[in-house]
Amino acid sequence: MPIVDAHAHIYPEKIAAKAVSAIGRFYGVEESMAGKGSTEDLISHKDAGITHFIVHSVATTPKAVPVINDFIAEQCAAHPEFIGFGTMHPEFEDVEAEVDRALGLGLHGFKLHPDTQQVNMDDPRLMGFYEIIAGRVPLAVHTGDYRYDYSSPRRLARIMKTFPDLVVDAAHLSGWATYDIGYDIMAEEGLVGNERLFMDASSSFSWIGRRHMRELIRMWGADRVMFGSDYPMWDPTHELNEMLHCELTDDELEKVLWRNAEAFCGVNIA
Repeated sequence: MPIVDAHAHIYPEKIAAKAVSAIGRFYGVEESMAGKGSTEDLISHKDAGITHFIVHSVATTPKAVPVINDFIAEQCAAHPEFIGFGTMHPEFEDVEAEVDRALGLGLHGFKLHPDTQQVNMDDPRLMGFYEIIAGRVPLAVHTGDYRYDYSSPRRLARIMKTFPDLVVDAAHLSGWATYDIGYDIMAEEGLVGNERLFMDASSSFSWIGRRHMRELIRMWGADRVMFGSDYPMWDPTHELNEMLHCELTDDELEKVLWRNAEAFCGVNIA
């Protein structure tokens, strides 16, 4: 059976250590970061049975956008197990041209991280970007954080209602560190069960455990949730073991481990 890690970050070797350290500081877990952030280190987790990885990185400046998109595309060309997502920044000038260029490079979607990019995900500067990719490729977006409002699931609900063709992965079960709040907001907004809304389960097990994970998967619907690790924060092998021991049914597990990722990305995986 294929297994897809739907949320992994990779960086060029020369900056990987610096990037991993910065992520650790941002989340207050610098001493416990599990990975090196490199392509080779991530691929080593294939030994655990993970066959594919959705990979991306985040542009914290406009000039980093094409550099990151080139890097992700290059890594995907060299490693067929990678499904690459590009990045965008709210101050990037020619968004449409870069979207077209990134897709021409073979990327399959885009990733935003409102908290590290310090922008509300429903900022007017991003509306044109959403309009350009809606109906073409999916969006993965970091969602939720008790420390910030940039990535509030309520902002994502506004975006999804404004762009009815936009397919979204609301990362971290639609609310990192606010998992149940994310569900409550999306239920209130009438988006639970929406066929355009997926969420990955990355950066979750350390906070909610197996029982609560099983409950949330069934609340959202097993056809909405994707397995993910948030490498290099967490070890994909460990996160997969946690998911495999959540006592899901075989059908639920198949959906979470790969079928939902296939549907989200629009990529044939099996």
